[in-house]
Amino acid sequence: MTDTFRIRRATSDPAVAEALADVLLDCVESGASVGFMHPLPRARALAFWQSTLASAERGERLVLVAEDAESGSIVGTVQVVLTMPDNQPHRADVAKLQVHRRARRRGLGEALVRAAEAAAREAGRTLLVLDTVTGSDAERLYTRLGWQRCGVIPGYALWPRGGLCSTTVFYRELAG
Repeated sequence: MTDTFRIRRATSDPAVAEALADVLLDCVESGASVGFMHPLPRARALAFWQSTLASAERGERLVLVAEDAESGSIVGTVQVVLTMPDNQPHRADVAKLQVHRRARRRGLGEALVRAAEAAAREAGRTLLVLDTVTGSDAERLYTRLGWQRCGVIPGYALWPRGGLCSTTVFYRELAG
């Protein structure tokens, strides 16, 4: 059975920040290396999302959220960072792909990546770049979706509970 999700741009509504904090807390708790250490205080997760949504309001990034079509609850997110140096107006970074454990293995990661690609294209970007934990489900997802692997940087970041992990860098050229 395939579940359905609705993907949309996030608003700066406080309820959206709260729901995104829930997703972030779940991802860190489950061991995802998304820039935060465990235990992650809820106030820190909420502050991150409030800041990120404010950045989106300023046009610096796009924040996409995935809602469960039945419950309406936010179960995933991805960002397209648009603010780049002056000599890179054609490029954007894809960042912080997160899917709540209760929504994993149902095609939501792929749907979020495809939505991020489409949003970047609509914003006039023709090149996307990202990095993800080497050997992760996300690395396999990006490979399957046709992203080009550049290489691995060893010992790039820490796992949420400590210990170094490597990252794999990818890019994708978008058709105009």
